[in-house]
Amino acid sequence: MNGGVPLIRLRGITKVYGEGSTAFQALKGVDLDIEAGDFVAIMGPSGSGKSTAMNTLGCLDTPTTGTYEFQGVPVQSLGRDQRARLRRRYLGFVFQGFNLLARTSAQENVELPLIYRGEPAASRHAAAARALASVGLAGWEHHTPAELSGGQQQRVAIARAIVTQPAVLLADEPTGNLDSQRSQEIMELLWHLNHDQGITVLMVTHEPDMAAYARRIVRFVDGVVESDTRNPHPVGMHHSAFQTQGQ
Repeated sequence: MNGGVPLIRLRGITKVYGEGSTAFQALKGVDLDIEAGDFVAIMGPSGSGKSTAMNTLGCLDTPTTGTYEFQGVPVQSLGRDQRARLRRRYLGFVFQGFNLLARTSAQENVELPLIYRGEPAASRHAAAARALASVGLAGWEHHTPAELSGGQQQRVAIARAIVTQPAVLLADEPTGNLDSQRSQEIMELLWHLNHDQGITVLMVTHEPDMAAYARRIVRFVDGVVESDTRNPHPVGMHHSAFQTQGQ
């Protein structure tokens, strides 16, 4: 950390849905800094504002008031096309439900973001193969989601999210549909992407076991950040490798 501008800075972020008597204030003044290379778990009860905060960070939603700066650039001053470009170039998304195209191979699913970018076929194929290899799926390129386990489908979804080499990976309950063994494998993968490739990871989770992999845990309650704590001993590869042997 060079003491310069943080990768992400939120100041006084509010979000109101609806108007008049039906208005609901999901965020009530959120301040948050995220440095490049951090791994942040965002926690909080249902309705606490964590998903709204995540949508704001992902440029999927715009705040009602407050400032959001990404690499020092005020995001709210960007037009719709510029925000879409920021999403495509700098952000990768992973969801609980995988969101893969059903009758399409793993390779083609992973290539999708590059197709939107207009990348030529040869470089798309190479980048998708690299991304699949980095999530442990070399050799599975031509399998469709129906031929893959839930854990493998989520690996394809992660490969799709990182194929563009984003600065930030936003993961919304990435282990929500997986059993404990597959959840642990996915968390180790996210840990490696953060630790080895330097990708900043922002993850919404309600599971303390999953949050234990993060370097930092931010808790939302009633639309504000209730606590923001460093995790001095994130669960990483060395702690959990012995648990996965022979299972």
